[in-house]
Amino acid sequence: MPSYPAAYQATQGSALDVDRDFYRRIAEGPREPVESLTVPIRSGRAWTVPAGHVFRIVTIEGPQVADLNIWNRHNPRERMWASRTRQLQQAHVSTFDRLWSNLPFLRPLVTITADSLADYGIDEHGGRVHDLLGTRCDPYVNRLLTGEDFDFHCHSNLVRAVAPYGLTEFDVHDVLNVFQVTGLNAEDRYFMKACPAKKGDFLEFFAEIDLLCALSTCPGGDLSVPLWGPEARDPIDVCRPLGVEVHKVDPALLKGWTPPPVAAYGGRHGMRLQTPPWEAEG
Repeated sequence: MPSYPAAYQATQGSALDVDRDFYRRIAEGPREPVESLTVPIRSGRAWTVPAGHVFRIVTIEGPQVADLNIWNRHNPRERMWASRTRQLQQAHVSTFDRLWSNLPFLRPLVTITADSLADYGIDEHGGRVHDLLGTRCDPYVNRLLTGEDFDFHCHSNLVRAVAPYGLTEFDVHDVLNVFQVTGLNAEDRYFMKACPAKKGDFLEFFAEIDLLCALSTCPGGDLSVPLWGPEARDPIDVCRPLGVEVHKVDPALLKGWTPPPVAAYGGRHGMRLQTPPWEAEG
């Protein structure tokens, strides 16, 4: 089937025209580790990343999928916008793709600088890795489909992770499913496959602004065990922890770089202030 052109095109000099040489230098240049943490199985952790730093999510023991949320550290109303990122970038992201923020901000929060699974490509079922098609698993759907309560879905893990930062369930949003292979089948329905990552695989991001990030290690583990249907069982034996590393890059590499501004649109939406009748009469 021939390919049809993408709706949003990256013209030279536009916001979608990424300076790949700059991000290659960031990925390959010297850096200094500033923080390292482990996200245990079926849990969530949150951390901050200063603008101009990089952070890396690592499979420290083997395959495991994870759900990532990102906010503006100083204004959590600005957060990752999965649906617009799908349109501006791809439904599955990799090196040089960006994760964009919601309206009225609309700017890149991060740019992906390295991806050890970048060569996964498209598999025989049409699956790709690092998914923006789906969203986090949650206890509400679980209760709806099974009649049972379970408090360690990715949604709940993220809620617990960000609570110390003053955020609530209402701040948790659609995710990037890191290391997760997904696609749409012939019936245009969402499918998931077993995680292809091996021990030591990673996905790395450059922080375009000061960030608050949160990550959940999915209770489905590496998704190699059926989660629904007659063969479903508890996949706890295929659940593994993940590592997070934050690095300060060499300041010389940041020469000429500045955090991206918020969208320039004035925000009037066609509305104009009208002169009050008592002023018009005068």
